[in-house]
Amino acid sequence: MADHPAVWINLDRGGIVSTIMEWNRTKVLVTGGGGFLGRRLVGKLLELGADVAVFCRGEYPDIEAAGARVFRGDIRDESALYEACSNRQVVFNTAAKAGIWGSRKEFISINAGGAANLVECCAKAGVPVLVHTSSPSVVFSKGDIKGGDESLPYPAGYPAAYPESKAEAEKIVSKASSHSFRTVSLRPHLIWGVGDPHILPRLAERAAIGRLRQIGDGENVVDLTHVGNVVEAHLKAAEALSRDDTASGKTYFISDGAPVNLWDWIRTFLSKAGLPPPKGKIPLVAARIAGSLMETAYRTFRIAGEPPLTVFSASQLGTSHYFDITAATRDLGYSPVVDLDSAVDEAAEWIRKTLDEKKSSHE
Repeated sequence: MADHPAVWINLDRGGIVSTIMEWNRTKVLVTGGGGFLGRRLVGKLLELGADVAVFCRGEYPDIEAAGARVFRGDIRDESALYEACSNRQVVFNTAAKAGIWGSRKEFISINAGGAANLVECCAKAGVPVLVHTSSPSVVFSKGDIKGGDESLPYPAGYPAAYPESKAEAEKIVSKASSHSFRTVSLRPHLIWGVGDPHILPRLAERAAIGRLRQIGDGENVVDLTHVGNVVEAHLKAAEALSRDDTASGKTYFISDGAPVNLWDWIRTFLSKAGLPPPKGKIPLVAARIAGSLMETAYRTFRIAGEPPLTVFSASQLGTSHYFDITAATRDLGYSPVVDLDSAVDEAAEWIRKTLDEKKSSHE
């Protein structure tokens, strides 16, 4: 990754002054630090020498052993979160309830309610900089988005609770922005890489048992974002906010900067992982109907787990959605830093080993 020589922060409530402070003297809090993105961000910050605290629900002895201080609690718990925010110069909010299925009330409570609580705790503690992890799904309804930028409006409705809750969180974070409390929301698209708990394992597991089907005509183009590039974007955003308020209160799309044909990329990845390609195709309209029927069945009969297909997942897999990252490059100084060919090989090998280990454990 690129070097990050300095941020311009001080602990006064006034927030930002023109005095250089190295990252290795910056007090940072990462909420959701035990998650996929959070863990990678914590690792990079520790590598840079930052004084890192983590706020999370679980126990992560390896993170503590690496040198981070761990605060445990729910992001909706004001007293626990305020303690973690106290005496911090930069807060990265990567905590979220993710997924395509679940209680709308819980999504809203954790993602939007948690963001509101964090904003209040940061303001109370005098934190000058907040970088919030959002999602491009906040502007997605069901159709194609080709080269969209930050002028895209929020849609009138959402096909799932996750994007709805993330949109509400974004609004809360943007509204809280002020000269003494600078905030920004980043929208990384389809985060992938070694350790990914969602996209790659699900594709691989379904392909391994011959149950992966192509959704749509296979011509849809999408953005992907390697987790290393997402970490880079977060660091750049914090530095930008610490210098001036150009980016404060705004949202930015983040990606690898190289849109791909989704199903060609999936086939290449599966081949590298030693897995078979998708078997057969399902028209997008049919996939959405099937997803809607599955959602209804799971709700009606209170089936545990999540449906194999939903309207949201079908739409994501069968449409184009890629974005213009010009604004992030201009305002934040962000540019992708990961060698994508090597990253695909690394992730494919990780998936191969993971599946082999699971197979061995069941024999």
